[in-house]
Amino acid sequence: MRGLLVVGDVVTDVVARHRSPLAPATDTAAEIRTLPGGAGANVACWAARSGCADVRLLGRVGTDAADWHEGALRAAGVRPQLVRDAEAATATVIALVDAGAERTFLTDSGAALRLSPADWSPAFLDGVAHLHLSGYLFFAAASRATARRALLDAREAGIPVSVDPASAGFLAELGADRFLAEVEGAQVLFPNADEARLLTGCPGPAEAAAALSRIFPLVAVTVGEKGAVVAESGSVTAEVAAPAVRPVDSTGAGDAFTGAFLAARLAGADAPRAAESGCRAGAEAVVSVGGRPTTAGPHAP
Repeated sequence: MRGLLVVGDVVTDVVARHRSPLAPATDTAAEIRTLPGGAGANVACWAARSGCADVRLLGRVGTDAADWHEGALRAAGVRPQLVRDAEAATATVIALVDAGAERTFLTDSGAALRLSPADWSPAFLDGVAHLHLSGYLFFAAASRATARRALLDAREAGIPVSVDPASAGFLAELGADRFLAEVEGAQVLFPNADEARLLTGCPGPAEAAAALSRIFPLVAVTVGEKGAVVAESGSVTAEVAAPAVRPVDSTGAGDAFTGAFLAARLAGADAPRAAESGCRAGAEAVVSVGGRPTTAGPHAP
């Protein structure tokens, strides 16, 4: 039993790469592409790319782009279980990517955070060895209740659960204590350095990772081009360097890390080796546009 179930967001990404600073009240030249994205969906695709043969994704999308997203997920080797929402459009993110490959997001959550407890069934866990929850689900009432239900059902079934906090901005709005209470019971946490700082108050990623691993048995804090810090049961057990690359777009680098990390763990790797796999995937992600592995998927709608 090696199946991975991801419950999370499926998003239409509009990626605008601009080489010069944004010019207020006039035009700024940019390269613009519409691509499939979403933190949860990206993790699933990278897990499949990294060798996990049974990857499933539960998410909610609008009927406007459901067929396109389903086709893109299947092309990436993921088994989609998409709930179609006739009342809300598919979530959309505008990613503004500057010359240094740093990105700023404008987010319309649309149908993604309307994933409700009625969309969930414990039967989704049949044949699953690990459940991963996108942290975006915890930032709205309906999807938060769904994520919490999935977490509790997985724990009851003896299935380990991981969570990616997903967004420093949304995390600050919800509050660190509230978030930690909602994800109680998860065994693995994948914050980036900013999210780890918000959750602990610790200034450095190593300190933050160690502190969080007293709550979650395994923590991997991503630190961008510097790689990742792994902590287990209160102690840092590895600091893994990322391969040196010239970044184009940092969108989805953390999702790539998480997907590859989980695939490696399901294949039997220890945490430091899984983090090495994650860093390699993250480096691959930043040298192309968008948050998914490069595939010959369906064209944008």
